[in-house]
Amino acid sequence: MTAAERSLGASNGGEGRRSMTQVPSMAEVLRDAPKNWGRWGDEDELGSLNFLTPAEVLRGVAHVKQGLVFTLQRRMGDPKGDPVWPGRTPAERTMLIDESTWDGDDAPEFPGGLHYADDKIHAFLQGSTQYDALGHVWYDGQIWNGYDARTTIGGLDKASVEPIAERGVVGRGVLLDMARFRGKENLDKGETFDHTDLEACAKAQGHAIEPHDILLVRTNFLRLFHTEGERFYDDFVEPGLTYSPELVRWFADREIPNLVTDTMANERTYDPNTGVALPLHCALMRNLGIALTEICDLEELAASCAEDGQYTFLYAAAPLKVHRASGSPVNPLVIK
Repeated sequence: MTAAERSLGASNGGEGRRSMTQVPSMAEVLRDAPKNWGRWGDEDELGSLNFLTPAEVLRGVAHVKQGLVFTLQRRMGDPKGDPVWPGRTPAERTMLIDESTWDGDDAPEFPGGLHYADDKIHAFLQGSTQYDALGHVWYDGQIWNGYDARTTIGGLDKASVEPIAERGVVGRGVLLDMARFRGKENLDKGETFDHTDLEACAKAQGHAIEPHDILLVRTNFLRLFHTEGERFYDDFVEPGLTYSPELVRWFADREIPNLVTDTMANERTYDPNTGVALPLHCALMRNLGIALTEICDLEELAASCAEDGQYTFLYAAAPLKVHRASGSPVNPLVIK
């Protein structure tokens, strides 16, 4: 068992150990949380991405001012290591064919003398910058839109990542640089913020958060992965948003389609009030159908925004079309 796996099972963020019997159920915590189930029909698998109409695409295009392009995927197979959620392993690339293949007498022959390289990758579909499928997380036996959780057995028959990949995600994106807003190189382990902080950050940056915006939140927390090594996973608890009825209602009222962050799980790992793990995954994704995008590299984008003061832009992304998958790698684009 790796240090990462041990920390996930043993830690609740350094606030004292709680037994499972002391932690309320997800259903209890989210008893009054809003749902978008049925809003786009009984067969919907896109959730709040339905808010991204052609008009919203054009609203995003209107924020292309300079023609600057930023890619947000973290490098897979980084020599310094790949940050992954505890229990997952980084991608492994294997070289299968290269010039040495033609050193032997049994080398393949192609008319004209062509040689080539070929390799493969073995990876968790959510082991790099990635989109969650809406059916990725659930409680009480139901996933997004009320589908039976048993439709996930052997692969997601409902609310897999494939419908998101088929559609694509395009709209107005806004960077919310919480690390710079708080005057820090990176947010601390377990540090929290809420929707009022997001609005204050936007105001300080010179813009507002508007309905249907795609929110990109920078913490720069994963910087510590490369400076602390295995210690990064000790008492593992990421910084980020955490559940409150007011925060979830804010997301619902503003009809946010997509939350994008540079952390592994988009939210504080354990709710500081209840000890429940990842309640926003359930409140936002399972109940409201908000797409979650994780492990993004926002550093070049953030530096550019701080330099020129433009924090709004066109955001575009399309995960891989993997049939029945619970998530997929992605390389989102930002165009300013």
